[in-house]
Amino acid sequence: MKKLDLILLFSVVLLTLFGLFMIYDASSFVAFRDFADKYHYIKGQFFWVIAGFGLMGLFSVFNYQKLYNLSLPILLSAIVLLILVFVPGIGVKLLGARRWIDTKVFLIQPAEFVKLALAIYLASWLSSKEKGRLMAFLLLLGFVLGLVMFEPDMGTAVVILCEALVVYFLSGGNIIYFTALVPVAAIMGFILIKFSPYRLKRLETFFNINQSIQESSYHIRQILIAFGSGGIFGVGLGNSLQKYSYLPEITTDSIFAIIAEELGFIGAVILIIIFAVIVWRGFSIAINARDNFGRLLAGGITTFIASQIIINLGAQTVLLPLTGIPLPFISYGGSALIVDLCAVGILLNISKHSLKK
Repeated sequence: MKKLDLILLFSVVLLTLFGLFMIYDASSFVAFRDFADKYHYIKGQFFWVIAGFGLMGLFSVFNYQKLYNLSLPILLSAIVLLILVFVPGIGVKLLGARRWIDTKVFLIQPAEFVKLALAIYLASWLSSKEKGRLMAFLLLLGFVLGLVMFEPDMGTAVVILCEALVVYFLSGGNIIYFTALVPVAAIMGFILIKFSPYRLKRLETFFNINQSIQESSYHIRQILIAFGSGGIFGVGLGNSLQKYSYLPEITTDSIFAIIAEELGFIGAVILIIIFAVIVWRGFSIAINARDNFGRLLAGGITTFIASQIIINLGAQTVLLPLTGIPLPFISYGGSALIVDLCAVGILLNISKHSLKK
């Protein structure tokens, strides 16, 4: 056994603690305005950071190979939670979407847990050779994606799709099937956007941000103002103007814009480099895993983390349409943080058992 991958561990801990600071920095004004407590968001996130670090430590010492036999119950549990969001009195509808379960203590977002559960199950199932499994794979993927899309949560559905396709490809799936699935998924996604008014509006805004500022381009415009204000070196920590109710979703989807405003282009690039290091270490662990299950599991975990990073940063830099995907390890939210830190714990455990000395 090897020691922990210290580069991955240090990078994740650094980003998580930095995210904790930025959540306080970005939210203090709106927290005081809405709750008369400027520490409202930071107190909740601090609890999730402590819990997440504890679970990351647990999974880093829990032999990942034991997850092989637990993969089916883990996936079924995640799917049950995903179905419960549609049950009145259990599921919570916020901002026109049913994505949360009310535990009476806090809200949880089952779609976040499905990402990790599906990575574990697919790695277990696809780690051994099996003929004619493409249709079963597509049925399972279609069922999970259907539940997520029905919430609706298209951003998470894209992450799950990327994760599943990569795991299938790494398992030795036919490259022809793999390449054929991508355009089919793109066409289906476009159809879903076309018949969903709010998604269509976001897509139209993406292609034409020069709309009236009162329309849906407001969010994008405020992001661009934040980037422009930050310049090369930023306006300084704590000096953001956009956090004063100008920029929506400052603690979740748009926290990167606040970071870019305060730390500038240099700070934003450093942050992106740290994310790139995490993705590099994740795929390196997958390459050096000593068994197929570990290789596929590390590949699936790294893919869903990387997909979230790319989608969030792409939306914030106006390279992709806006989505509700949080920035891993930094954005406010317990479910996403817990899942991401548990996933990193599994990666650390796989690295300890890797072939590379």
